Amino acid sequence: MGWSVQPCLMVAMLLCASLSGCLFEDGEGSSSDEVLAVFTMTPTSNVRTGDTVSFDGGDSTPQDGSLTYRWNFDTVDSTDIDATGRSATWTFNEAKAYEITLEVSDGTTLSEQTRTLTVVDASAQPPVAEIDQYADAEDCEDETIDESTNIVVWICARGKSQTDRVVTETAVITLDASSSSAGDNSQYISEYAWDLNLDEDSDNDGDTENDGDLTGESVDWTNVAPGEYEVGLTITNNVGMVDADTIRVFVNYAGYWGDFDIAGNGTSGAAEIDFEALVHYDRDVGNTVRKVVVELEYPQQDDDWIAGGSSEQNRNKLDIFAYNEEDDEASNTTDTGVDSRDQGDCDDERDCVHLTVSSYMFTDTDSTYGDGEWTFSIKNERFNDVVVDQFVIRLFYK
Repeated sequence: MGWSVQPCLMVAMLLCASLSGCLFEDGEGSSSDEVLAVFTMTPTSNVRTGDTVSFDGGDSTPQDGSLTYRWNFDTVDSTDIDATGRSATWTFNEAKAYEITLEVSDGTTLSEQTRTLTVVDASAQPPVAEIDQYADAEDCEDETIDESTNIVVWICARGKSQTDRVVTETAVITLDASSSSAGDNSQYISEYAWDLNLDEDSDNDGDTENDGDLTGESVDWTNVAPGEYEVGLTITNNVGMVDADTIRVFVNYAGYWGDFDIAGNGTSGAAEIDFEALVHYDRDVGNTVRKVVVELEYPQQDDDWIAGGSSEQNRNKLDIFAYNEEDDEASNTTDTGVDSRDQGDCDDERDCVHLTVSSYMFTDTDSTYGDGEWTFSIKNERFNDVVVDQFVIRLFYK
């Protein structure tokens, strides 16, 4: 029995060696990382005949020196290996779409990636992408908006009901690329692709800024919540040349509630009415609120006021409280004396108090409160009920 096992073992070893030789080169094969072919090319677009393109497979795994690289720069028409090594360059002399393939192997496992590169005629001209900029003429308080770089709009939600104490309104943003040009008089723009999220690669092509979330020369981007955004436009002309442009979009908000009652202090404590707003502060995606301003206006005395006590006590006193998503109290107006409640356009018979929550309060650190769902409350700690003239929540992103 012992004599028959050894020849079988030698045959098995030879078979394994011959199988590994079927791959294009033996490697150490010692890494536990997955063998995965990944490559980049520069440039990726607007390549003309005669241009040289650089290719780099350095992102392939494992990155321990065990990989061998093989390049095919025209997979459709040929199975030949055009280059080896982690990086390579190639000049394309015919205008057409090429299938570029990289094969990597660690001597045991093989992986490949294929990407398409469009090469156009040497005389082709690139288009020029341009997103039309605009802004609302005025904000919700009829103040002129001076803006020449970004798209800036205000959502003015007037007359909100007491059954709707949540900021839910959205805007429609018109995105217009009609100022773009095709390149020369013999060319035309064949595709307009609008990317609404430059941090997400929704078409999985390796480029986060060229997705066609909306297509067309002029489009309406609907249901845009208050916030700060960056939008991208990629255009392609009829000869396959491309260009791109980006623009920032700021959607500000003002919600108005008016002429509603808040009860007086009772046995269960101060009366309170809550309002909710989603606040964004995310530097990674560039969606950062500048400030939130909450405004409250109410009469110093109601018709049903029950007099008694000092002059300070003989008037209403309502306060604003701000709470973060975890219901931590971030700020309030209780320290604003009754003689200082004259902010804004306030007459002699009314108190007007404002609460400003600055942007740093929405950062996520130990000394601040983070963004997310914030609650802004009106509290009445006195015994008289009060008819509130106006309550306003303003979200400033620009």
